[in-house]
Order: sequence, then C-alpha cells, then structure tokens
Amino acid sequence: MFEYKIYGMDCLDEVSVVKRELLPYVKDEAFLQFNLLKGKLIVHDREKVFNSSEIEKRLKATGYRFVTWQQYELKQKTNNDGFWRKHIRGILTLICAVFLLIGYAIHGSYHGFLHALIGEHSSLSSQPVSSLIFYALSLLVGGIYIYPKAWSALKRLRPDINLLMTIAVIGAMLLGQWLEAAMIVFLFSIAILLESWSVGKARKAIQALLEITPETANVYCAHHKDIDVKKVEEVNIGATIIIKPGERIPLDGVVKEGTSFINQSPITGESLPIEKKEGDVVFAGSLNEDGLLYVCVTKLATDSTLSNIIRQVEMAQANKAKSEMWVEQFAKYYTPLMMLLALLIALMPPLLFGGSWHNWIYEALVILVIACPCALVISTPVSIVSGLSAAANHGILIKGGSFLEIPAKLKAIAFDKTGTITKGKPVIQSIINISKEYSNEQLLQLAAALETGNNHPLAKAIFAKMAELKLARAFVANNIQVIKGKAITGDIDEHGYWIGSHQYLHEKTKITDDLSDFHDQILALEKTWHSLLIFANSNHILGLFAVADSIKENAKETLTQLKALGIKTVLLTGDNKGAARFIADQAGLDEVYSELLPEHKVEKINALKQQYHTVAMVGDGINDAPALATADLSLAMGDAGSDVAIETADIALMSDDLAKLPWLIQHAKRVKAIIQQNITFALGLKIVFMTLAILELANIWMAIAADMGASLLVVFNSLRLLKIRQTQQVNDNQ
Repeated sequence: MFEYKIYGMDCLDEVSVVKRELLPYVKDEAFLQFNLLKGKLIVHDREKVFNSSEIEKRLKATGYRFVTWQQYELKQKTNNDGFWRKHIRGILTLICAVFLLIGYAIHGSYHGFLHALIGEHSSLSSQPVSSLIFYALSLLVGGIYIYPKAWSALKRLRPDINLLMTIAVIGAMLLGQWLEAAMIVFLFSIAILLESWSVGKARKAIQALLEITPETANVYCAHHKDIDVKKVEEVNIGATIIIKPGERIPLDGVVKEGTSFINQSPITGESLPIEKKEGDVVFAGSLNEDGLLYVCVTKLATDSTLSNIIRQVEMAQANKAKSEMWVEQFAKYYTPLMMLLALLIALMPPLLFGGSWHNWIYEALVILVIACPCALVISTPVSIVSGLSAAANHGILIKGGSFLEIPAKLKAIAFDKTGTITKGKPVIQSIINISKEYSNEQLLQLAAALETGNNHPLAKAIFAKMAELKLARAFVANNIQVIKGKAITGDIDEHGYWIGSHQYLHEKTKITDDLSDFHDQILALEKTWHSLLIFANSNHILGLFAVADSIKENAKETLTQLKALGIKTVLLTGDNKGAARFIADQAGLDEVYSELLPEHKVEKINALKQQYHTVAMVGDGINDAPALATADLSLAMGDAGSDVAIETADIALMSDDLAKLPWLIQHAKRVKAIIQQNITFALGLKIVFMTLAILELANIWMAIAADMGASLLVVFNSLRLLKIRQTQQVNDNQ
C-alpha cells in the first residue's frame, strides 16, 4: 500500500486529475482511495505489482505538490513545515492582488479609474508601460499554480478548469484587456483558496474531536503507590489511570474505583452528563465532572472509540453520494463542452454573419470565465463533508455520502425489538405483596438469597432491583435445589421457601377463595406478557415479582415523530405474537411481524422494499445481520463502546438513542436540499450569463463577479450544515 499527502486536493476536480494520471497504470479505480478531509491518496497494492517510482512519476505529471504520508506525518510531529509552506497560496494571492492594484492605480491615473476599469483604453499602446509591467507580475504570481496544471492538461488533451482559465487569460491579453486578464487570475486564485478553506473548516470540525483527547495520562503504579505521567501512546492495555475532577479522559477504559458524572457528548451527542461507577465503560475525550476515578485501560490510543469515529468519518469520503458522483461525471464532459461552445461563439458569428471578430472573441472569453465550474464542483463535496461532520458531532456516525442521502428518501423503518425498541434488560415492573409479615424490600432480600449464583435473566432482574433500592443481602439460603424450568427451593433461617412459575404454583397449592384475587392478578399480568416469579414459604404464598422488558423512555415519542415525517414503522422480532403485539401497542408501531427466524426477516425486508421502495433496518449491529444487509440502509443501535456497531452498520447511533432517528432524517433532507440549491444556482447562473454573452450583453467583469459570487454562496450555504442544532423540532420546515 502506498500513501501520499497531495497538497491542494480539496475537491473532486483535483481528484479527477489524479485519477486520470494513475488509472492507465493501476488499471482499476478500486485500487485508489481518496480522503479529501486529509488530502490523502492511498494506492492499494495487495498483489505487490506497483512500484512507488512509477506512481510518483505520474503524480508529478499532475502538477500537484505531494509527499509520502510518512514524510507528511513526520513534518507534522516536528512542526517544520514552515510558515511559507503552510500559507504559500494565500501569500501568492495577496502578492497578486497588490501588483494588480498598483497596475490599476497607474493605469487609472493616466486615463481615469472608471475608463481603465471598463476598458475604454484597451490597446496596449494606450496603456502605460509601468501598469502593464505590474499587470504582468500579477499574472505571473497569481498563475504559478494554474499554468503548469493547464499545460499538463493540454499535453494530456484532457481540458480542466486550469486550462479553461488560462485560455481566458491569454485571450484577454491578446485583446488588450490586461486588467481583466489579471482579475481573472486573481479571482480564480481566490476561488481556489475559498474551496480549500471550506473543506478545511469541515475538516476542523472533525479534528476538534481529536484535539479534545489529552496527550498524557496519569498512570497509577500499585506497587510504588505513585503516579507516572506518560504519553497516551505509551500506555498499555490493563494499566490503571487516574482521572481527576475537571480532567478529560485520555483513553477508553472501565471504572475500577470511584463514582462521577461524565460528559460524553463528543462521543455520543448526549447533552446531559452520565453517572459512571465501578464496572462502567468510559471513553477517551469525555469530561470527568466531579469525582476521582481509577480506570483500567481497555484500548490503545489508536483504537479508542473516538479515534475510530474520526477514522470512519475521514474515510467516508471514499463512499461517494450519488449526487457527488453525478457532479463528477458531469464535470468530466462539461469543461470540454464549454471550450467547444466558446470556440463556436468566437468563430461562427464573424464567419457566417460578418460579426466583429473582436466583439465575438471577447464574448467567447466571457463564456470561458462564467463556465468555470468551481462553484458546481465544490457544491456537493463541501455539503457532504459538512453534513458528515455535523452528524458526527451529534453522535451519529455515517459511513459515507451515499448513506447520508438515503435517510431523506426513507418510506419505512423496520426495528428489531430487544435492545432497539425495548431496553433489552428484563426488570421488575411491579411487586404484589400479599404477606402480612414482610415488606416489599424484605421479599426482595429473601428471593435474592434463593437466587444467589443464578445467572438467569429473571434472577438478574431481582438483583438489579435490589441495587436500584440499595438493599443489602440480608439473608443466606441453604439446601438450595433447582427444579429445572419450574422453581428454586431452599431454607432460610430454618424455614422452607420457594420461588417459581405459575405452573409450579398450581403444583404446590390449590387456588382457594382467599387466593382468587391474587390468581386473577396473575392471569391479568400474563395477558400483558409479563414473566412471573411467584414467591412463597412452606406455609403460604407471600407474593410475586412481575418481570418484563420495557420500551425505552423516548421510543413512543420518537415513533410518533417518524410518523409525522411520513415514515411507516415496522417491528420484526422472533418473539411470540402476544409479546410482540404488547410492545408494538405500547410503542405505537404501525406493523408487527413476530416469531421470525433470521431468514424470515430477510424475506420480510424484501417484501417491505417492494411495498415502500426505500427501507431501513435498525438493529444492534451484531444480530439480524442478514436483514441489516438486505435493507437499503442499516442502522446500529449499539452503545458507544460497540466496535461492531461502528464497523458493520451504514450508520451507527453512538448513544443508543432512538430520538436521533428523526433528527437524522431531517438532517439528510436538509443536506439534500442544500445540494440541490447549490447545483441549481451554479448551473442556472451559468445559463443566464451564457445567454447574455450570445446576445452580446455580457462582459468579463460581470462574468467574474457572477462566478465569484456563486462560489461564495455555494460555500457558505454548505457550511450552514455545521451549525444545525440537534434541538430542531420535527415539524420544522425543511
């Protein structure tokens, strides 16, 4: 694999130039991977058939400055790139502007500034030699990066933006319009800087995440009882680090000791701090608010959840949106067509209708200037990068531009049940206590004694309830026996107790009149698909624990919002019909399909696609893999620590928060709308000015102003996506 940093590779036009040079050698576009956020080119060489000298020879032919990625990283670490290297484009553009202004000042002092501007004195003989010298210097300095690329494009017979502008400049000079020629170069240089700045701004939105991670960690040495400050890259898995209140967490890990509230919004997008205690996972980049924590490191710095997020967003550019691919294909044919149109405008009227050669060549130059596809070319990638960055900052990891577009077209979303609509953890929903001698808390403590050592989910529900109520283990059970599938029996303080199923109740006890109300409650709870743990001693029934998985707090509200957006919601589960229907009714899902095996879920997804055309599947990123793969879009509802969720799904909701789905759909619609606005405006403006040029009503100044204005508008329209607030309501107009 060969990796290079290509300076100035900020949009699809530069990517296209690099592709055209390398494809004859590498043969297949699949071997090339571009990362616009980093200006990085990766040439995959699995078969070991390429050599670096040939690749670098072809890269030199593009006219772009490049270094190997290893050299670039070394420069970044030693920070020896230098001010000139970092700001050379901006400096040259500024020098170009200074020479242009001096030339214009001299020109205007001779003939009047308005006359100089509108070209009343266009012949070379009528212009001061000193002003021509400064115009020439402006053209030379401003075109340092343009002319070599134009010459390279001409040699390859593959016209690009640089060749388009160079022809316009030469034509303006030949017509005596040196001021206009210098203005073309200056404003084109500004457009290139603007393009680089806009991608850089989106790039910084992601890099800001990386910068929040501390460079060092306080590593605790249990042997010497002291703290050693190390760079995060030097900290190994298994080490214990100390995070003080107010410090950011340097590495992913698990809390060994301490309790604190953690602000993990950079990772999950959650606005409120989350309480973390012993055994809880914490993420690099999160802020420790109020407690001292001892954390066992579980991932190296390069493998942290935050690093993984950043890496995925950076590489998402390789997965282009359809609109991005359309613009790329369009630009491939657009530039040569515009050059052909300009040639026809220059030749046909004078040859066929006796028109003025000077006038029609001038209008052809207007066509070339307004045809500059800068605004069109940057319209989509800047929008996509901004959209991906905004989503990542809200805890939504989108794996590419193509997956950012799909949510805007969704007509139906299928949900897995457990862990997606529901919390995935059975909990005690209610305690029915019919004993006279025990409180609810004592019933829990007695039951916990019988369940000691049991890993069954229903037993865990009892332990979880005790932890919630902060109850201690007050009893010890002896002679514990498990009656498989029915009950557990044992002795507590020399009295017999059992905890078991409804069936076991009937085996042990007759339902007498005094138990009829209790039995009615059992039947009612079973109809609502609760699992029951009936608790009794050797003399009489004491009560029961009703256990069930519960829907997530915001599930119903989220599904209501999705319906407001015109999306059908469907539940696909392997659970029985009753349990599935109960959850669906609670959450408000439109359709329910139960008792499905994985292959049945795939069939159902295909059926939904036939009915609704564009369908998403929401799961946990591990289970239901075939159904997730079959859907048009797969979303993982794993928690932020789930590497599988990040790696497998098209989109990962990092905080396991359903409420992000409506925001995602709105965000995708906004991105789509902004791309459409950009493309429509860029193309529409060009059509208007081409028409004016054909009618001899346009001049180069108008074309320059329009092209510059279009580029500015497209960039700032796209960057609005970085400002989108997550609090936006569902019924906001797009």
